[in-house]
Amino acid sequence: MKRLHRTLVVSALMTLGVLSGSANAQVTLNVISGGSQNMVDYVTDYLGPLFEKQNPGVKVSVVGTGPDDAGSQKMLEKLLAQKNAGLAVWDTDVIVPNQQKTGEMVKEGLLMKYRDSIPTGKYAISQSAKQALGVNVDGYVMPMFESQTALAYNPDLIKTPPSSFDELRAFVAKNPKSFGYNGLKGGMSGVAFVVGWMYAYGGNPEVIQQGPYDQKALAGWDKAFSELKAFNQQVVFTPGNAGTLDMLNRGEIAMGPVWVDMFQTWKAEGRLAPNLKLKILSPGMPGQPYYYAIPAKAKNVELAKKFIALATSPEVQAEGIVKRFNWYPGIDANVVKPALDTKTWNQLFVDVTPEDLAKNAKPFPLAPFFKDMREQYEAKVQN
Repeated sequence: MKRLHRTLVVSALMTLGVLSGSANAQVTLNVISGGSQNMVDYVTDYLGPLFEKQNPGVKVSVVGTGPDDAGSQKMLEKLLAQKNAGLAVWDTDVIVPNQQKTGEMVKEGLLMKYRDSIPTGKYAISQSAKQALGVNVDGYVMPMFESQTALAYNPDLIKTPPSSFDELRAFVAKNPKSFGYNGLKGGMSGVAFVVGWMYAYGGNPEVIQQGPYDQKALAGWDKAFSELKAFNQQVVFTPGNAGTLDMLNRGEIAMGPVWVDMFQTWKAEGRLAPNLKLKILSPGMPGQPYYYAIPAKAKNVELAKKFIALATSPEVQAEGIVKRFNWYPGIDANVVKPALDTKTWNQLFVDVTPEDLAKNAKPFPLAPFFKDMREQYEAKVQN
């Protein structure tokens, strides 16, 4: 009897140990992020620890796949492989892809429609929260941030900056070599300028941005590219995104297209003169977000929603997105404003207001139009 009693006690203790271990077991939220290393560091150093503190027993694990389409393509391939293998549960809970590949993932049935089930979903008001290069992603995504291109200029040299592409052309005709950009292969700020030019002069900008793809929409491109080739004879070509800022800071050019977050970061670091300003040209210049999305068969769906809700809350968007990286918030800027001090708000939103963004911030073209645009630029403008 004593032996039986001892066996029962040991068995009970083992059971309690197992149950106790289960209660204290750590849940891992697996995040895969595209973009530059700073986006991975953002989750590792700031967002992940904040989420873990609010959710004891949860560990956030983040892996980076790299920038641009190539990085997001790796996510697509990973999810597609698991779908094709017929797995009931996939090993990724949250992904952070770019626009191009997000649209492809939605079309492949790789993402979950979740936005309306999180409290911050109502703050996703931008066009990019609904369309990703012509693909309907409404409900499947929350923008992590909004990146944006704008015209940077020196107000000591330009008292009244151009507010439209027409005014820019007139200014450059009177002041040749005052404007600089990095062409189509020197960085995305140059690409964005070419895209903005084509939206202004190529015709059918809504079709180019939203589709459907139709080569008839290219009817006005020959004239637009011919005029851009003539315009290029009056400008300075800069060595990359950073090169445009360097030349602007040294006074070698008076204005040029830049990424707003890069411009603001350089100013904060003292690498740019504090008087330099920004302007978005009408009828618009493109920008590009990265998104938070949930794979269709994610294991930890409710935790994933909770993570994204935190990431897209006004407080985290203010501290993490605006203050730390000088990105525009991925949600309605007006709900972020109360969480920002006046200095930070003015730094980001005085030159380019939320109203300016709503009116003139445009997406990049639908993928096949974008391909056509690059090819025709090389054939008709560079040659």
